Amino acid sequence: MGCCESSLLAETHPEKKDHHLNHNHSPNPPPFSAGPDLVTATGVPSFAEFSFSDLKAATNNFSSDYIVSESGEKAPNLVYKGRLQNRRWIAVKKFGKLAWPDPKQFAEEAWGVGKLRHKRLANLIGYCCDGDERLLVAEYMPNDTLAKHLFHWENQTIEWAMRSRVALYMAEALDYFSNEGRPLYHDLNAYRVLFDEDGDPRLSCFGLMKNSRDGKSYSTNLAYTPPEYLRNGRVTPESVIYSFGTVILDLLSGKHIPPSHALDMIRGKNIMLLMDSHLEGKFSTEEATIVVDLASKCLQYEPKERPSTKDLVVTLAPLQTKADVPSYVMIGISKHEEAPPTPQRPLSPLGEACSRTDLTAIHQILILTHYKDDEGTNELSFQEWTQQMRDMLEARKRGDYAFRDKDFKAAIDCYSQFIDVGTMVSPTVYARRSLCYLLCDQPDAALRDAMQAQCVHPDWPTAFYMQSVALAKLDMHQDAADMLNEAAGLEEKRQKHGRGS
Repeated sequence: MGCCESSLLAETHPEKKDHHLNHNHSPNPPPFSAGPDLVTATGVPSFAEFSFSDLKAATNNFSSDYIVSESGEKAPNLVYKGRLQNRRWIAVKKFGKLAWPDPKQFAEEAWGVGKLRHKRLANLIGYCCDGDERLLVAEYMPNDTLAKHLFHWENQTIEWAMRSRVALYMAEALDYFSNEGRPLYHDLNAYRVLFDEDGDPRLSCFGLMKNSRDGKSYSTNLAYTPPEYLRNGRVTPESVIYSFGTVILDLLSGKHIPPSHALDMIRGKNIMLLMDSHLEGKFSTEEATIVVDLASKCLQYEPKERPSTKDLVVTLAPLQTKADVPSYVMIGISKHEEAPPTPQRPLSPLGEACSRTDLTAIHQILILTHYKDDEGTNELSFQEWTQQMRDMLEARKRGDYAFRDKDFKAAIDCYSQFIDVGTMVSPTVYARRSLCYLLCDQPDAALRDAMQAQCVHPDWPTAFYMQSVALAKLDMHQDAADMLNEAAGLEEKRQKHGRGS
């Protein structure tokens, strides 16, 4: 299991798995850490270790549908969005097999970045180090990247005041990193700037991790790489300032323009040629001149001639002319939109029953479905068919009788006996016990079982449908609607592939 043995506890004892944190297996954990369900004074979960099964469930088995677009990450280092059992959205960076071969080094680096907490940072809230698996868990930023808003916009370009705000917020983040003793930020670019639910720009925490074996600190485009990095391959605080200058050029021009070309225009006093034509002249020439001059200083060939992070903040802070206008207004998004809305799909009989939280109808459908969706979830050798196995299957059979006869407390006991042995896993048993818990007015336990059914069978619509009912019973109606729609989408896929529902 690698260095993160607490993952084993989370997988073996799902009823205790609420993102368990085992300090004994994590190097030098900071004193504040107590698991991602606890929240610090900043409103951000404390840094913690996650089990691989948690992250697998959160991302629907790392489904390609969950890959975050415009992340700037390339395979094998992909970023996925995911949703935890407590309904919090997360971003999960999954490294390739060759990255971070030393688990201790990975854990130590993650803990170092995880200590940081700032409103200008998409904060790191956890990591997973399980066998060869290396994953980072961060706050999810639902409103795309600066690259998307600047280069690939559909509805409106970013107005000048917002571009100025992006530059200041980036500078404040870099100044915070510097003050906290972590001045090295790797490959700073427009993809690393993310927009949160309020439309405020934040820097991705992933850029704070040291270089790993399968990645470079800078993109392969040499035109945007600090000259000293080309000479010695080392990232320095001054090279971060150079990269900041390239992003300032992006903000000024609305396109990815080579620094050498931009500097030629600046020296030739052709500032207006540098400015984004989509701004249609709606900006202060005086302010633009200050920002252009700052970019020029950041892009100096000699590192010692570049400004400090404090200089960046001091220069940009006075240019904020619309401080009272919220960011979400300036970039044209709806406030607190956690994730893009998905179109509603037609529902199957099970989906319809779940949408009405009609537990009686769900019960009848689960009886008719029986165990047909469990096929392929267990492959047992002849030697495993022991007396214990026979006893376990007998417990399940007693549970099925009790379930059919609506003796739901007895069904819970029998199904629990089957689950606790652990030799076989059955998504249907979890779904049935989930319904039993709902009928016994225990929606928390019902949600946990529905999540476990998803862990066993990641693309099983019934697992998602049962989660939607449990969420509705917990008065989490928007989450319930989202989950119902996810379930309908999975059902639609199964029908297209001829697998029925």
